[in-house]
Amino acid sequence: MTKKDSSLRRRFGPTALITGASDGIGRAIAVQLAEQGFDLILVARGRTALRELALDLGVRFGSEVAVIPIDLSAPDAVATILEETKGAQIGLVVAAAGFGSVGPFLHQDMASEINMVDLNCRSVVELAHGFGQRLAQQGRGGIVLFGSLVGFQGAPLSATYAATKGFVQSFAEGLAPELAAQGVNILSVAPAQVGTGFAARAGMQMGKAATPAAVAKGALAALGKRGTVRPGFLAKFLGWSLAMLPRWGRVQIMGIIMKGMAGAQIKENAAQDTKAARPL
Repeated sequence: MTKKDSSLRRRFGPTALITGASDGIGRAIAVQLAEQGFDLILVARGRTALRELALDLGVRFGSEVAVIPIDLSAPDAVATILEETKGAQIGLVVAAAGFGSVGPFLHQDMASEINMVDLNCRSVVELAHGFGQRLAQQGRGGIVLFGSLVGFQGAPLSATYAATKGFVQSFAEGLAPELAAQGVNILSVAPAQVGTGFAARAGMQMGKAATPAAVAKGALAALGKRGTVRPGFLAKFLGWSLAMLPRWGRVQIMGIIMKGMAGAQIKENAAQDTKAARPL
């Protein structure tokens, strides 16, 4: 099979590394990059899902696909990835791994919240530093980071997650001008609701969610052209609407939105609180 040699591959290629590649947006980006002729290095926890995806992309698009099954929240995960990719001609890094929680903060499992910070923030900094050095030495490349619409203000009932995404947004904005002079593009992708396995893990009730494929397409179209993209109509509409409000007003609106999304989780927590408060 003759691989496609797209303009995106010629600019950033020939190989892309994608974290969170086994599901959702990461998987959608892997498919679209393979379609554009990239060879891939896929990173996620699920070994079986990664191998199945690698086989599928190889057959469909002729891409060479390597897999690294690893939990990115582990302290030595990024160091392992950097070691295993020595010599690979990586021109594009997509940090799509992440998860969130929804519901009252005091009801959250603290180990899970800390794990979220490790995955959503620490691993992103390590990936950007390690691969940023390689890309800067090459004089070209791109790093795609994933923020969120909730990262532009606090979000009641999703306080930790919103804070991690606020960190990613600020990090991307600060990093972009530093690396631009060395030929490395930084893009922050800030979607609204997306219909992925992420929502199920967070306990969210999704309404008019964007598809992972649409978010992936919007992200790749913006790469090298802007610093932040809000893919999908809902992300653009809410982003514009919220921008008109003071920060405290945006926090209140996000609280209303998150309460609607939390749904059953809030009811379950309230029932547990009522039961615990009953006198013996």
